[in-house]
Amino acid sequence: MTNHSPLFRLETDTARQPQQAPLLMVSLEGFLDAGQVRTTIAEHLLGTLPHEVVASFDVDELVDYRSRRPLMTFDSDHYADYDDPSLVLYRLADAAGEPFLLLHGIEPDYRWEAFIEAVHQLGLAFGVRRVVSAHGIPMAVPHTRPVGATRYASDSSLLADQQAVFGTVKVPSSAESLLHLRMAESGLTTMGVAVHVPHYLAETQFGDAAVAALDGVMDLTGLVLPTADLVAMAAVTRGRIDEELSQNDQAREIVETLETGYDRFIEGQRKRSLLAAEVANLPSADEIGAQLEAFLADPEAVDDALQEDEGGSPDEAGEPQA
Repeated sequence: MTNHSPLFRLETDTARQPQQAPLLMVSLEGFLDAGQVRTTIAEHLLGTLPHEVVASFDVDELVDYRSRRPLMTFDSDHYADYDDPSLVLYRLADAAGEPFLLLHGIEPDYRWEAFIEAVHQLGLAFGVRRVVSAHGIPMAVPHTRPVGATRYASDSSLLADQQAVFGTVKVPSSAESLLHLRMAESGLTTMGVAVHVPHYLAETQFGDAAVAALDGVMDLTGLVLPTADLVAMAAVTRGRIDEELSQNDQAREIVETLETGYDRFIEGQRKRSLLAAEVANLPSADEIGAQLEAFLADPEAVDDALQEDEGGSPDEAGEPQA
């Protein structure tokens, strides 16, 4: 099926006869993910869609346990359980029966390039042609307004007329973002959604952000994914947030300030769009130049043409005939 790799182990049935899945969704925990968007989406998909494990990565080769310190359960007088980290490749089917892969688990601390090459090998075996991911980024926005998002893709035509929020910036790398870069370099189409999460909710589960992220993934990929449970969860978390704000005047004032700033920004964007539309109706420099050249060549002909554009011929305007 694929070259052997010391970093992953294939399930027996998969090794014998892999089933094609042209889309890979990546969800690696451990790096920036405001609102717990990655984890929420992955757990939601695994909890609502049929799935099977097709490969498991050897986390002993990839994880720094001393920096992560996985949790253990101590029960009265003995150790009872261990939350061992995992990194697993699943095969799922969406609501329309379309197969796709989900790579979910802990972000590797070591051997990023070797890990990405292993993912690439698996992708080749399953016929992966597209890669997608979604996560949250903290922003100075209120939770009471629609969740914004920044979409990105190796093929900019997939982003339609999206207006960029960011220019060219240097950001900390992650195994997931490097995977996007390397997969695009190998010829695959990569894309993703970074939803804007209120900074004061960055450490908590923000359901509205997960819903917006999943909607973005469906728009980019065409997958048909269930959202009812996420929408219900989002309503519950929104109610809890509003209840806490009602008991905290200082926090409520901060949200109101963010609302004012957000509304001003949106109004500014609207006015800019209107101005752009008005400017688009103005003649271009080339058109103005062409009219000037025509006038210099034959002033009377241009004057007659202008009068016709304004409502009639010279005769109709009542001017004397030659």
